[in-house]
Amino acid sequence: MNYQTVEVLLVEDSDADAEMTLRTLRKRGIANRVERVNDGVEALEFLRREGAHAERAQGLPRLVLLDLKMPRMDGLEVLRAMKADPALKAIPVVMMTSSREEGDLMASYSLGVNSYIVKPVDFAEFAETVAQVGMYWMIANQAPG
Repeated sequence: MNYQTVEVLLVEDSDADAEMTLRTLRKRGIANRVERVNDGVEALEFLRREGAHAERAQGLPRLVLLDLKMPRMDGLEVLRAMKADPALKAIPVVMMTSSREEGDLMASYSLGVNSYIVKPVDFAEFAETVAQVGMYWMIANQAPG
């Protein structure tokens, strides 16, 4: 494995949620290389190696943890763009959101999300949820290629 390649792309506008997620993934040894971007526009730039991310290392993340409600471009728009792009559509996407709205859940699955997780409010529960998601998608799941 090339450790210059990002394993997990975290798309999260909340600094607190991002810090908890990053800390949990690293503490549990689930991912060696995690990159965080703040919104959907930056996520697509990262994935497509455009803009500020044009010089990043080759390769795609093994997993995208995607927030739903973000400024500039929300998670559904990012998901739609990823699943429409032949180069990106096979990357597993886990929607991690505080939204319990049925419409958000149904829209996410209709656009091809691999998993929809409602973020627990409690820190310990949040950390455990992130750990379980990371363990499954990074260790147990068999990815193509």
